[in-house]
Amino acid sequence: MTAKHLPSALLAGALLALPVTTIIAPPPAQAGLFGGGFGGIVYDPTNHAENLLTAARSLEQINNQIASLQNEAAMLVNQARNLASLPHSSLAQLQQSVQRTQDLLGEAQRIAYDVASIEDAFDTDYAAGFTGLSDPELVAGARGRWQNSVAGFEDALKTQAGVVGNLDQTRTTMSDLVTQSQNATGALQAAQAGNQLVALQSQQLADLTALMAAQGRAQSLEQARQAASQEQAREQLRRFIAQGAGYTPTPVDMFGGS
Repeated sequence: MTAKHLPSALLAGALLALPVTTIIAPPPAQAGLFGGGFGGIVYDPTNHAENLLTAARSLEQINNQIASLQNEAAMLVNQARNLASLPHSSLAQLQQSVQRTQDLLGEAQRIAYDVASIEDAFDTDYAAGFTGLSDPELVAGARGRWQNSVAGFEDALKTQAGVVGNLDQTRTTMSDLVTQSQNATGALQAAQAGNQLVALQSQQLADLTALMAAQGRAQSLEQARQAASQEQAREQLRRFIAQGAGYTPTPVDMFGGS
């Protein structure tokens, strides 16, 4: 029986419990007030019923207060769950992966990923003005540009190997974070797991950016070498032609005739 039906049930039970003679034949108006009735006390059924109703209402209010306290306690428990921090962090693994890729970029050979270094290299090795250089200097410059291209492709391959090596760690980290997200007990834990998944995607984007940068560097160095080689070839051809007066046809007597 719920608290809502408790007052009506109590009133019905109280009325049924009253003696029949009391309900049918009420006591005299004056005799029971001071000396008659039950030991000098008059029993008033109306007052008794009102007292039962008051007690029932009080009990209903107490039940409502208990239910309210239970709801508040449940709300506090849910808030505590929502504020619980995720007991897992993948930050160290992500930082290690990013650091490995960054170290590979820092090991770039000959021409570093630096604006000043690139400007110096192009001013000396890839300049279009080959007219003032000697033949040995032209040969040395061509060799240096070839070595730059080879080093660029080697650096690109190393970066590719490093990115591929990070894939296994990325797979493990992603699996752990998805498990943590699925087992989260509150909103904060779920949000923190989601944030770490976003950080993992950022690490993958960083690897992809590094790979594209290494490949682009190698291709750019090779294209610059080819352009410089064409210019150097034109200069060497000009020098070869300028060394003599050129070919002058002369008659030739092959059989000693007159």
